[in-house]
Amino acid sequence: MRTSIDLNCDLGEGIGNEAALMPLISSCNLACGGHAGDLETIDQVVQLAKQHKVGVGAHPSFPDREHFGRKEMQLSFKRLKDSVLEQIARVNQACLKHQVPLHHIKAHGALYNLCAQKKEYAEFLTEVLAEAYPEIPVYVPFDSEMARVATGKLKLLFEAFADRNYEPDGSLVSRQKDHAVITDENTLINHVLRMVQHNEIKTLDGGILKVKIDTICVHGDTPKAVELLQLLNQKLDDNQIKKTTVSCT
Repeated sequence: MRTSIDLNCDLGEGIGNEAALMPLISSCNLACGGHAGDLETIDQVVQLAKQHKVGVGAHPSFPDREHFGRKEMQLSFKRLKDSVLEQIARVNQACLKHQVPLHHIKAHGALYNLCAQKKEYAEFLTEVLAEAYPEIPVYVPFDSEMARVATGKLKLLFEAFADRNYEPDGSLVSRQKDHAVITDENTLINHVLRMVQHNEIKTLDGGILKVKIDTICVHGDTPKAVELLQLLNQKLDDNQIKKTTVSCT
């Protein structure tokens, strides 16, 4: 039975709840100007993360503030590469300024999902990160295209979502559908405990996926994110599971 898990959260996205969330997590994914965020916000969140000893990750996306990075954009891979590297550099520069290591990289929204599902996107992001940030771990879904393509080329940490339902194939239920986001407290707690204690995810149709999980995400823009994370911290503590920043071994 495992005794620790990393809890991560997407921050710097304009919600304004970073100060409340930071004590409840062990790593954060920092919006870096693609779907949200700016240099001032990045600087503030990096300082806050340093204060709370929370791992700082860059959270690049399609450069699409209008749709919050949750819609695919028809960009050439050259333009997308330039944008992704520019976004990551903003967070990396803030980390250097405040003497905080860049802990990880995690794609956001549509880019994350496309890399998980489509080989050409997985190959694209793997190539970009292997060239520019070969030593920085990347958060990816277990048994995804990104995991398969990047194995042996990047350091990988496997991620699951506390506040999202899953399809039978292991993909996230689309936000366009009902029941995509889990907001019920008991459902979320049971969802996470199954992940941590049994390495399983219960899908929306009642099936069970066997998975490897290093880190669990609660979205900062999920309704009642602070309250859900407070409860999750308490329930993990009740089950002798420690919140701790994850690293590649």
